[in-house]
Amino acid sequence: MSDLITPILMPKWGLSMREGTLAAWHVEEGTEIKPGDEIMDVETDKIANVVEAADGGLLRRCVGIAGEIYPVQALLGVLAPASVSDSEIDAYIGAFEMPVIEEDEDEAPTHEIAELGVGRIRYASRDGDGTPVILIHGFGGDSDNWLFNIDAIAADAPVYALDLPGHGGSVKSIDNPGLGTMVEAVIQLMDHLLIDKAHLVGHSMGGLVSGQTAIDHGGRVASLTLICSAGLGNEINSDYIDGFVSAANRKELKPTLKHLFADQSLVSRSMVDDLLKYKRLDGVQAFLDTLRGNLFSDGKQAVGIADGLSSLDLPIQVVWGEADAVIPNSHAAAITGAKVTVVADAGHMVMMENASRVNELIKEQL
Repeated sequence: MSDLITPILMPKWGLSMREGTLAAWHVEEGTEIKPGDEIMDVETDKIANVVEAADGGLLRRCVGIAGEIYPVQALLGVLAPASVSDSEIDAYIGAFEMPVIEEDEDEAPTHEIAELGVGRIRYASRDGDGTPVILIHGFGGDSDNWLFNIDAIAADAPVYALDLPGHGGSVKSIDNPGLGTMVEAVIQLMDHLLIDKAHLVGHSMGGLVSGQTAIDHGGRVASLTLICSAGLGNEINSDYIDGFVSAANRKELKPTLKHLFADQSLVSRSMVDDLLKYKRLDGVQAFLDTLRGNLFSDGKQAVGIADGLSSLDLPIQVVWGEADAVIPNSHAAAITGAKVTVVADAGHMVMMENASRVNELIKEQL
């Protein structure tokens, strides 16, 4: 009766995850689980997040122990109907073999590099069929902001997540960086990858970049998904922008990052340390200072794209975290004719805090 048994496995989030800590179970043995139910918390070296059930069924066994570290694809629990005996479940657990992850962990690159006119651009990719999706991060972010999204979206289409100029592993030396530089990077990467048209998904400043790309290069964009997007109103939280740019140590940066999440406990030590390493790279401070001055200064946004997008014949959806403390969720209604979804219990990083809902919305748009 092993065909009636469904395993619950340690998920793989992002390119570099090899293991995770089972932080807590949210359900007990004997609970009837529905797909989408929150069943446990998992912590990685990047972030902690809740795991939602992919399948429904009766939770017969919690194999994983809270507080323990397990490799990706390790068996953490077992779903099975009551008709399956305890001995059959014991036999299934004893015989379980972890699925093989098809990659050489020592040799497989986690990112790729393109040498473009704007300079070196780093990007992550996933193969798939259909019109590609390009994920574009926000101010001070990088492709790892899509940790919980890239693999889910890749089930429906090829996916690319780039580091914009000045960010992540991309070129840092940019003269007077602004919106035009970011749009050029997107178009040049599309040309490099021989992508004629793509669905653009942009978060925060990445939404501004995505929208301006659609305005300037309409024939290259199949649809837009704008997540807590800049460019749809005037206001922006200058305490966050200025605090991020000026922070020089953990004590200064951590409280600034708490603006990003409804659940502020998601701001981990590793997240703070990674961003400090980025900010200390040669050229980054000057880049952030100039980009802030060109796009966000004195609590105002310098560029608006709502009117331009309202005039386009293009599928556009806007997704916002209800508790966004960086850009007001009232901006979500700025584009005439756009589909709007406001996600409860999530802040500015809604694609991390409620990844499953955001992934559903993105895939509906494809």
